[in-house]
Amino acid sequence: MSEGPLSGVRVLELEGIGPAPMAAMLLAEMGADVVRVDRPTEPAFPDVLDRGRRSVVIDLKHPEGAEAVLRLAEKADILIEGFRPGVAERLGIGPEAALARNPALVYGRMTGWGQTGPRARTAGHDLNYIALTGVLAAIGPAEGPPSIPLNLVGDFGGGSLYLVVGILAAMHAARATGRGQVIDAAIVDGATHLAAMIWAERQSNGWTDRRADNLLDGGTPFYSIYETADGGWFTVGALESQFYAELVRLLDLPEWADAQWDRDRWAQMRAAFATRFATRTRAEWTERFEHSDACAAPVLTWGEAPSDPHLRSRAAHTAVDGFPVPSPAPRFSETPSSPARHLGPRGAHSSAVLTEWGVADAAELLASGTVRQAH
Repeated sequence: MSEGPLSGVRVLELEGIGPAPMAAMLLAEMGADVVRVDRPTEPAFPDVLDRGRRSVVIDLKHPEGAEAVLRLAEKADILIEGFRPGVAERLGIGPEAALARNPALVYGRMTGWGQTGPRARTAGHDLNYIALTGVLAAIGPAEGPPSIPLNLVGDFGGGSLYLVVGILAAMHAARATGRGQVIDAAIVDGATHLAAMIWAERQSNGWTDRRADNLLDGGTPFYSIYETADGGWFTVGALESQFYAELVRLLDLPEWADAQWDRDRWAQMRAAFATRFATRTRAEWTERFEHSDACAAPVLTWGEAPSDPHLRSRAAHTAVDGFPVPSPAPRFSETPSSPARHLGPRGAHSSAVLTEWGVADAAELLASGTVRQAH
């Protein structure tokens, strides 16, 4: 396993999809020994974030299935599950049962709606969660429907990252007190908190509910996106006066130098900026703004991003199994993280994990078919 900052930490992950596996992958990249409990059958939706963990197949329908999970939980520092509320309890592996075996365990629960509330037991996906928080309504052009920000804001921003923060904070407390606890990480909570700055802007600076009407949503011509001569796109984010001055200088539009905050002229300013950006290609504008403080950058595609000189110099991407993937983040000076790699098929590590984690009666669990080893 990796020698990252979480080296020596044991994580037990119950098979799921989306934000919980992303959280487990982050912990694995930081050096934790992540073991995923997989079902005996292949999932309907294969986990594309399954890198960095070892797999133990446990049949939870077997009379000893729950007992096998709890024996692993006894040896773990962290447990992660992403079931609907009540499912883990029905399976016999909920927080009460797990903490009874391991009082210092950090039990991380990842859901969309949370463990409580009128919607808690209903299905949903990222788009539904961020819709309820106000976040979705704020993203997109003034006319037409809101724009879908992939599943980055909900699943991974408001979900995975808040789950990891909660887990690490609870683990710190557990090591100081010997007492574990349950983390109720809900995407609706995380996405709401992620927008703390916008809520503050509503209180202090008059942020409105209209899309493309505010400082950071495309409402200003100097924080916006423009099309270039070749059909590419270019971003400008020149909020501060000195950066705005550099922007209009490099656009060769000196007549707009003193008009940054004249809202009555923004429509004209936007038209002037759009006309100017349409005179050169994206590559030409990239060269024009290179090494400037104009806060301007090209919009790159997924395929182009790994070749960007800045991202390449920072090794922001790496190859895993022959495919480019994001490198671990953030970066540590003394205990560097390593990219999570695929470690084998489901159940490939069942026997080894039972032995290494010191699980009682490991041979019997394997012989009975409760825990299964891939062949």
